[in-house]
Amino acid sequence: SPGSQGALGTPRATPEQVHLSYPGEPGTMTVTWTTWVPTRSEVQFGLQLSGPLPLRTQGTSSLFVDGGILKRKFYIHRVTLRRLLPGVQYVYRCGSAQGWSRRFRFRTLKNGPHWSPHLAVFGDLGADNPKALPRLRRDIQQGMYNAVLHVGDFAYNMDEDNGRVGDKFMRLIEPVAASLPYMTCPGNHEERYNFSNYKARFSMPGNTEGLWYSWDLGPAHIISFSTEVYFFLHYGYHLVERQFRWLENDLQKANQNRAIRPWIITMGHRPMYCSNADLDDCTRHESKVRKGLFGRLYGLEDLFYRYGVDLQLWAHEHSYERLWPIYNYQVFNGSQAMPYTNPRAPVHIITGSAGCEERLTPFAIFPRPWSAVRVKEYGYTRLHILNGTHVHIQQVSDDQDGKIVDDIWMVRPLLNRTTYL
Repeated sequence: SPGSQGALGTPRATPEQVHLSYPGEPGTMTVTWTTWVPTRSEVQFGLQLSGPLPLRTQGTSSLFVDGGILKRKFYIHRVTLRRLLPGVQYVYRCGSAQGWSRRFRFRTLKNGPHWSPHLAVFGDLGADNPKALPRLRRDIQQGMYNAVLHVGDFAYNMDEDNGRVGDKFMRLIEPVAASLPYMTCPGNHEERYNFSNYKARFSMPGNTEGLWYSWDLGPAHIISFSTEVYFFLHYGYHLVERQFRWLENDLQKANQNRAIRPWIITMGHRPMYCSNADLDDCTRHESKVRKGLFGRLYGLEDLFYRYGVDLQLWAHEHSYERLWPIYNYQVFNGSQAMPYTNPRAPVHIITGSAGCEERLTPFAIFPRPWSAVRVKEYGYTRLHILNGTHVHIQQVSDDQDGKIVDDIWMVRPLLNRTTYL
């Protein structure tokens, strides 16, 4: 609690920009925060809302130097809590004797595949005009979600004004991100200084600084990857190949594990299809993300189809679009009456309308035959992975005061789950 800082508490040593992530191991949670001077990194936590916090864990801090002209310096602290009880609410604060954060609460993820995770999904949330954030915050305070998937593009841009826009954004999302795992993937707006602000500020699983990683959540295996390796090639072609090989390997293992975790869900920033009225990659017939470099190297559509990815989550377009099950521009609906029951190709959802200063993206006048629903309104997506056979997807419109403007169930019986081939 702020009152307990005493005479030692200094504003520059007091933690800010507190946020959580899930390291991928059951019974763990990582707490990340920023200070402006070097301090110890400690989290005190317990089960009681008030009174002393009996448990404590130490972590590490690292100096971050922003790439801007001022070379602003701050310290990023990371502490991973372990041996946590599944599905239990913990109270915590982070910091050191030089200053503590206020108390936050989070609920740990349950273990194993037999529970029903609720996720909030969106991309393209800025420090200015963050339209959906107040509603999202209310949802989260009511305990509606187990985790957030932020599908690229943060702050606009985290590096701007010598990193101050990143600070403003991380403070803004703290009430959300300090309460549940805030899981991310990089977008085009993170590119400056080799994605350094993104890699420093977020603590995602794996050893690629959050550029790509995967984790298990209930009956689903979730894969986060970087579409940006296809566009910022001055960082090297080898990144495209490295990620592709990693994806192939990860998908192979996930596909073999379908009996335990039937759903495979991917998240990447730039979509391979969209029907927006702009010149983005997804409006091109042979989009780079879909077909790869030079239209033939390391394309993701064939890979995701081959391993039977169920659901692909995208952002980048500041709108919401749901596609019919699609592969190579062909619609593969399960049936005319129930297109998402036993779909014969992956389902794509583009959800980039959380709100930023770039406003909403218009759609082309005529929808494509593979486009099922298009919504040009601010909002975000609710994803409920009910069990191994049923997934519920809803789009919340912030413009219409929380009205559900899209609502579908994806149903895939456990038999024949491996691939579409």
